Amino acid sequence: MPLNNKVVSHEQWLEARAAFLNREKQFTRARDELHRQLRELPWEAVDKNYVFNGPDGKESLAELFDGRSQLIVYHFMFAPDWDAGCPHCSFWADNFDPVIVHMNQRDVTMVAISRAPYARLAAYRKRMGWKFKWLSSAGTSFNFDYGVSFTDDERERGEAFYNFRKGDPGVSEREGFSVFYKDAAAKLFHTYSAYARGIDLQNTAYNYIDVVPKGRDEGGRSQYWVRRRDEYPVANAKMGGAAKKKRKTKPEGTRKKKAKPKRKKKR
Repeated sequence: MPLNNKVVSHEQWLEARAAFLNREKQFTRARDELHRQLRELPWEAVDKNYVFNGPDGKESLAELFDGRSQLIVYHFMFAPDWDAGCPHCSFWADNFDPVIVHMNQRDVTMVAISRAPYARLAAYRKRMGWKFKWLSSAGTSFNFDYGVSFTDDERERGEAFYNFRKGDPGVSEREGFSVFYKDAAAKLFHTYSAYARGIDLQNTAYNYIDVVPKGRDEGGRSQYWVRRRDEYPVANAKMGGAAKKKRKTKPEGTRKKKAKPKRKKKR
């Protein structure tokens, strides 16, 4: 995308930036107020006894809280017949590991759940180098009940319910996250869910990309560029922070040959 921003003096730059700061503060206060209202939304009871398969064997939804009262479940797109997890969900998942330890300090547990068999999830998790807890909901209605998995019939009839409306979400699995609460009596409640663009704030990388001159630079083709992090061309992505410098070698004719050690004469 072409960049034609006006170039001004430092004083003019400060004036424009300070004026924009006021708008940013308005947005921050509006977002704080929206989140306050979000936390006041009504809850619904969780009546089904969901049991998942994960690294610790069979665990119920209640057990996933791991001694805390709040649970976030990321709905990771990984259908039972897929060979690998969704590359876009993988982009989001690259943000999970570093922040979960901090969330734990605020009485929050976070896990990921998918419909694929656990063995397949574990293999992909190992490939990606992730540590967060990931469980399989295979054999349960969990993904369907929380609006992230759909039958072929639902999609064909335009009756699949995703992001709070009916239609065809395009594939059998979609992304999102759901929030649950466990009270002192161990009763479970579903308090919130978000899908599609509603999970943007959960992607740290996009929050940084949004403030650089080119922004997301996707030209209306949302996330067309996203790959699993081990699938980007190394030369372009400069993995590890910097491209490895190629070792310089001299032409064959100019290389010095190492002198062979002289053999000691036998006395």
